[in-house]
Amino acid sequence: MSQDSQHGKWTVSSSDDDDEALPPSGTTSDSRRHAGSNHSSQRAVSPSPAVEVKPEPPSSLTIGSEARQTATKNQLNPVKYETSPSPAGKRKKEVSDGSGWVLSDSDEDDGDVKGIKVLPTRTPPSLKTKKPKVEERPPSPHGRLYYIDEPDDFFESSFPRLNDTYRFYLNKVTGLDRKYNSGALHIRDILSPLFGTLKESVQFNYCFDIAWMVNQYPPEFRDRPVLIVHGDKREAKARLVQQAQPFPHVRFCQAKLDIAFGTHHTKMMLLWYEEGFRVIILTSNLIRADWYQKTQGMWMSPLFPRLPKGSCPNAGESPTFFKRDLLDYLASYRAAELEEWIQRIKEHDLSETRVYLVGSTPGRYVGPDMERWGHLRLRKLLYENTHPVRGEEQWPVIGQFSSIGSMGLDKTKWLTGEFQRTLTTLGKSSLRPDPPMHLLYPSVEDVRTSLEGYPAGGSLPYSIQTAQKQLWLHSYFHRWKADATGRSHAMPHIKTYMRISPDFTQLAWFLVTSANLSKAAWGALEKSNTQVMVRSYELGVLYVPSAFNMKTFPVDRNPFPVSLSSSSFPVPFDLPPTQYSTKDQPWIWNIPYTQAPDTHGNVWVPS
Repeated sequence: MSQDSQHGKWTVSSSDDDDEALPPSGTTSDSRRHAGSNHSSQRAVSPSPAVEVKPEPPSSLTIGSEARQTATKNQLNPVKYETSPSPAGKRKKEVSDGSGWVLSDSDEDDGDVKGIKVLPTRTPPSLKTKKPKVEERPPSPHGRLYYIDEPDDFFESSFPRLNDTYRFYLNKVTGLDRKYNSGALHIRDILSPLFGTLKESVQFNYCFDIAWMVNQYPPEFRDRPVLIVHGDKREAKARLVQQAQPFPHVRFCQAKLDIAFGTHHTKMMLLWYEEGFRVIILTSNLIRADWYQKTQGMWMSPLFPRLPKGSCPNAGESPTFFKRDLLDYLASYRAAELEEWIQRIKEHDLSETRVYLVGSTPGRYVGPDMERWGHLRLRKLLYENTHPVRGEEQWPVIGQFSSIGSMGLDKTKWLTGEFQRTLTTLGKSSLRPDPPMHLLYPSVEDVRTSLEGYPAGGSLPYSIQTAQKQLWLHSYFHRWKADATGRSHAMPHIKTYMRISPDFTQLAWFLVTSANLSKAAWGALEKSNTQVMVRSYELGVLYVPSAFNMKTFPVDRNPFPVSLSSSSFPVPFDLPPTQYSTKDQPWIWNIPYTQAPDTHGNVWVPS
């Protein structure tokens, strides 16, 4: 059937609601993530004068989802934008002109996608494939620093200037004004001896480049034992193990994924030092592409000291029960490889923690267990630890993410019927308001004009097959704009959710997590709401004002350069959010964009 919306005319398949088809986690992908939508304004980006640049080393690894692999192919073999019509080098037969979608010839991997209408378009510009030169890259309007991995002052040579009030940090981004990296962290900063003398570590993640990861450890720690917790199976697992052959100190723990389309999406570091123990919960994969030109976030714990010998079993617990919940989360893996880490955590004092742990683990849960994981866990925490506010029906909910699953044929199927009820919970109030909901997801124009250009869309795997079934969702969408943090052109891989005052100056709570907007990540109710089914592993931390002896969190309008004494919360994007215009379209990774070049003079032609 055909529907009209403010974002254009769409032809929708008549298939029933389906669950999100997520790719297997880690180093490869056999299936797809679902979701998608339009285009955007087509003004060209003017390149800056050519400069001498150093090349980015290509990678021969097959890493991540198909969307990420497509981005890598487009970077290694870019298709240049040209204005003269020519059929030479075309990889697609038609391109949308902004009024609708066109699929490529090679979408057989997603099965027969019905009802996608090929609309007449103007003659597209020619797509000419050029072999990239080893000695140079296209000039970038963002300046020469775009190409340089680490400027001289990128890494900290002394203890970094950090605001320890909330311990929420963004990653460093190359090519930004220096002030926007003050108080931000790179992976080498996290693993630096400035934070402790490392003995062993565990890396929980979705995508890994083992050689790159090992190289991020300081030379003096580079041979210390590392345990990799992953979700790869079969061929992907074999490739991951093969990556680690040169590194005998790297061991593996495979997370059990017994429910179809589930992934091991959790991103966490456990760092054991001579001086104590530390936890980092973050949004970045352990691959180079995630640490330089994307907006990422993390929570870094204090250094947890070792408890005195003979301490009671409940010693070292925090007011937020973080220790108990972290141990429960690790126990859910049912993995012998994690037992020694569970014991180590028991021996440390985590009482300084002021955040709540919000995790997801695969399974079907009934009774009290329904509130242990996913969005029902978040709902329980908000019910018990937040308080109603005056006029709460006017307090918007904000969700910001980098991937979108299947929400169903209308908003009541899951988004408002289930997930919004969780996000609008404020204490024990019986009021169930329907406040504004702002969903932040980059538009095509955001991606096109980003630091990475179109390849940034490889980390935004919203597919046309899902988007065409949920046109109603796009009326909630808002642009990615982050001028306050200097990151408007660093596409988000961070995921955040929050409840904010109508004037956007106060937060009722804030969550940073690995969980995107999907039922697989957050769980979905089944059997007349008597059971919840969760497909994936996810992990995040929840900030509530009561844990900081506050009524609300004031929003920090200018988080950079960092202020050591500020009690304001550093929201990573601009407020209020900017709603999509009628010309804006959500980024969809598996359709071509050839009507305007990106910041590197290239177009996007997924093969």
